[in-house]
Amino acid sequence: MFGNNMMEDQLLFTEVPVPLLSTAALLRQHHHTVTRYQPYQRLHQPQHFHTSLQELHTLHREICEENQLQIDPGQTHISRLYPEILAIIFGYLDVRDKGRVAQVCTAWRDAAYRKSVWRGVEAKLHLRRANPSLFASLVKRGIKRVQVLSIRRSLRDVMQGIPNLESLNLSGCYNIADVGISHAFMSDAPTLTELNLSLCKQVTDHSLRIIAQYLKNLEVLELGGCCKISNTGLVLIAWGLKKLKRLNLRSCPVSDQGIGHLAGVNQDSAGGNQCLEYLGLQDCQTLSDEALKHVSTGLTSLKSINLSFCVSITDSGLKHLAKMMSLRELNLRSCDNISDIGMAYLAEGGSRISSLDVSFCDKIGDQALVHISQGLFNLKSLSLSACQISDDGLYRIAKTLHDLETLNIGQCSRVTDKGLNTVAESLIRLRCIDLYGCTRITTLGLEKIMKLPQLNTLNLGLWHVR
Repeated sequence: MFGNNMMEDQLLFTEVPVPLLSTAALLRQHHHTVTRYQPYQRLHQPQHFHTSLQELHTLHREICEENQLQIDPGQTHISRLYPEILAIIFGYLDVRDKGRVAQVCTAWRDAAYRKSVWRGVEAKLHLRRANPSLFASLVKRGIKRVQVLSIRRSLRDVMQGIPNLESLNLSGCYNIADVGISHAFMSDAPTLTELNLSLCKQVTDHSLRIIAQYLKNLEVLELGGCCKISNTGLVLIAWGLKKLKRLNLRSCPVSDQGIGHLAGVNQDSAGGNQCLEYLGLQDCQTLSDEALKHVSTGLTSLKSINLSFCVSITDSGLKHLAKMMSLRELNLRSCDNISDIGMAYLAEGGSRISSLDVSFCDKIGDQALVHISQGLFNLKSLSLSACQISDDGLYRIAKTLHDLETLNIGQCSRVTDKGLNTVAESLIRLRCIDLYGCTRITTLGLEKIMKLPQLNTLNLGLWHVR
């Protein structure tokens, strides 16, 4: 480090890395009139040495030459590895260790700064004060994904500092507001495909106007917990973000009309977001079955929908979802008005879902499993936690759902060893089972389950023997 008040030929040393200095080099310097190295104890205090830069460079070259001579040419040594090989090795390290190897020596630093080493890495930043070299360093390493953990500076610095940014995660940055979004996005950002604004509670529809105008290539937009987003914002999304594949609106105060905008069923929505594959509507409590009708009509590419805690959704709404041949994942957790009849609608409608979650739907019982066993043959994951099911229901699904890999029946207090025996005998592809809080099972049932050939996860939780 160069001191501010030092002559050009003076260096400030706070500590000399001992492993870099060979014993021979230290002894050779002992005979010179100018002492370049002080005892280790004194190196904790800044020392000034009147040594020219040329002499230091000469010394460094001599040490390097000596170290090279000490290595047998016939031996394999890490110092002989090509930078390309080092970069491959460094690519397997976690982020913290990537930074550490870059501090070992210049050769390792150059190898560690290759873009291939940092491919796919997301930088997690606290943007509290100006740091001119930060963004240049990220760009040099080819980092294109950034998560901002806290921010006291302008968001515009990020966009200008990393011009080819692909992913920006601002989740939990409570001080981000419309003004910050407006200043950050003042021109097209064609490379940005992912934006996470979860829990940015000051963000309103005005920000969505800016996003829809300048982030045309956005594929992922997370708005969970943005409580000031309304149906107007969904119109803007429908108009501007035609490439959107994933949209999360958890706990946003949107209604059936807003979902209609996304689905393109309203005249002012310009065809909607036809490319959507995931729609998160968790805890959107004002949505009704009409919203599901819009979804089934317009979002024909949808593969996954989360309706958990949507208490106004009823069995009738599932008639619409059953018609969606592209739908593969359906989350109905804690939808109080979903019952056995809704499962009948799904099964009879020809649904091809492979993952179904009806946990904590207390109107789901053994009859629902009868319907599931007669129609939902593609299921690989079934969650029934806290449902009113028994051994009889498990018998039904065990005889037909032979591709089932995940079965969650935690807190199903009516399940006994008999039901577990049936599962163990028939569901031989099961990989994961949740028995949390199943108080009527014993070690006999568990022994049967643990013999499943592909089982790798068994959750017992509050289970205890009676």
